[in-house]
Amino acid sequence: MRRVVGLLAVVVLALGLAACDDKSEPAGGPVDREQVDSVAAPADGACRRLTPADVAAPTNATRTVACDGAHNAQTFLVEDLPDEVAAAGYGSQDVASYGYGACGDALRGYLVGDESTVMRSVLGWAYFLPSQKAWDDGARWYRCDVVGGGATSERLVRLPATARGLLAGRPADRWMVCATGNDVDTGTKVPCSRRHDWRAVTTIKLGEPDEDYPGDQLVQTRTQDYCSDSVGAWLNYPDDYQFGFTWFGQAEWDAGNRRSICWARTTE
Repeated sequence: MRRVVGLLAVVVLALGLAACDDKSEPAGGPVDREQVDSVAAPADGACRRLTPADVAAPTNATRTVACDGAHNAQTFLVEDLPDEVAAAGYGSQDVASYGYGACGDALRGYLVGDESTVMRSVLGWAYFLPSQKAWDDGARWYRCDVVGGGATSERLVRLPATARGLLAGRPADRWMVCATGNDVDTGTKVPCSRRHDWRAVTTIKLGEPDEDYPGDQLVQTRTQDYCSDSVGAWLNYPDDYQFGFTWFGQAEWDAGNRRSICWARTTE
């Protein structure tokens, strides 16, 4: 008998991690006043100590720190927005969607992981724009930082001196997402190097880039059906198993995501 354990839709792709991880980082560093309204683009490769609240904010001017010291964020892409995107205006959906796609594509290359692996990792990205004043003064840059967690995390995970290539080959369990608890929607997300009851084992693709959103009910139904088969295969088709799933709504679809996440009940 296969038992379905549903997982509520979440708004961000980076899954929140528990604060009790022994490699999580405390509150972020002080603000660098020279960065606050800077028209000049920030430095690529710079490291910082951010908070989840920083990740959720549209702009960031946290002071940089040495990458061989304690940090939980590293800039991996700094570019100017294309003129046609910037023309949509500061804070527009076009600008937000462009950053989602650009940061996501660049992060996979930076971490050397495919879309499925990145989605199932503890690593996410933060997308920052200039301040409104800097934008009004002509700034059109955007900044992508790799972070160990996301806006819903209690604390962010400490990163090594460079995050480049962290997901190459078979990634270490400390970089992959698992969960504790009776089900995934109420459970606590933890790195798989810690004791866990669930592991995010696969993702399933629900559509092509040019397809319209098929609706919540269809996305949820397809996700449940596909994850049942996918997790069964991952577990080598036992007679009895539990699986969970994370599906994403229209906002994430419109931003470019076409995948759902499948979870297996396992301590491995």
